[in-house]
Amino acid sequence: MLYNFLYPLHIDYSWLNVFRYITFRAIGSSITALLFVIIVGPIFIAWLKKKQIGQVIREDGPESHFSKQGVPTMGGVLILAAMIFSTFIWADLTNGLVWLLLGVSIFFGIIGSVDDWKKIRKGNSRGLTAREKLALQVVGASIVGLYLILHPVYDGVLSLPFFKAILPDLGWWYIPLAVLVIVGASNAVNLTDGLDGLAAGPIVITGAVYLVFSYVAGNMVVAQYLQIPFVQGAGEVAVYCGTLVGACLGFLWFNAYPAQIFMGDVGSLSLGGTLGAVSIITKQELLLAIVGGIFVLEAVSVILQVGYFKLTAGKRIFLMAPIHHHFEKKGWVEPKVVVRFWIISIILGLIGLATLKLR
Repeated sequence: MLYNFLYPLHIDYSWLNVFRYITFRAIGSSITALLFVIIVGPIFIAWLKKKQIGQVIREDGPESHFSKQGVPTMGGVLILAAMIFSTFIWADLTNGLVWLLLGVSIFFGIIGSVDDWKKIRKGNSRGLTAREKLALQVVGASIVGLYLILHPVYDGVLSLPFFKAILPDLGWWYIPLAVLVIVGASNAVNLTDGLDGLAAGPIVITGAVYLVFSYVAGNMVVAQYLQIPFVQGAGEVAVYCGTLVGACLGFLWFNAYPAQIFMGDVGSLSLGGTLGAVSIITKQELLLAIVGGIFVLEAVSVILQVGYFKLTAGKRIFLMAPIHHHFEKKGWVEPKVVVRFWIISIILGLIGLATLKLR
């Protein structure tokens, strides 16, 4: 809104020309979202406490988590509000990709909020059924895939990290890929959100990496030089990634150990789905498996645990899944697990950035 209102005035006021730079607006969107969360956060937390909207802890979870019962949850609402507010200020609202990402964030946030609300109302950790949640996620992700495959500037070509010459054209099969990436990312982030600050940290890192890739993909000259797919209009995705990074950084101020608030499914499902959608839009779908390796690790640990449990009639690979609980059971204190996972996430983020040249 600010961009659409002020930039046309740069003809009369030359200093307003700064709004044409995506880098400036991406930084501005990040700072705005961060300040929004920092300022509104205490008020929102107090309101959640007053309404008794608190976390419901799994009965079969680690004993150290029982003290978290009743800590305000649904903090994802605050994150989404900051992202939407900052997007309307800094992004070019004539760009359809911005509205597509807003739609993904809000739609997946609604799924998560219904799930959270059911848990709070029932007083247990069972919200939407897995089938209900998955069906809704598939619908939302399918719309994204269909929108992009029908868009004149998109195609079904898949970009492979490290292999510049291998560009398979999936055609209409690109839609199932989009569904797999978006739904998979949404659920993987949801599984990761089990310790104070554990999910928010890697989300910030992954969002920052995709901010860079979005900017590069939207610049024809730079994209051709680095031999990555050029995506017309993807530069504005960098501004949206800025809102995500800033909002989650601000949220970490309150979510760091010991957490004053949890993001809940409204946050984890929404942010995961958003990251998946960004990876699809920027034509860096498979890169998400590298940069978001922590999320992949968490999801795979659950799949392996459940599969092995069923095949061996009750035996387990890990002491508890997702894998962050395994390390807790081994005696690692919660902050140590979180910081070490952040370190791994930073390394994976740097590897992801290295693919810009290693092609």
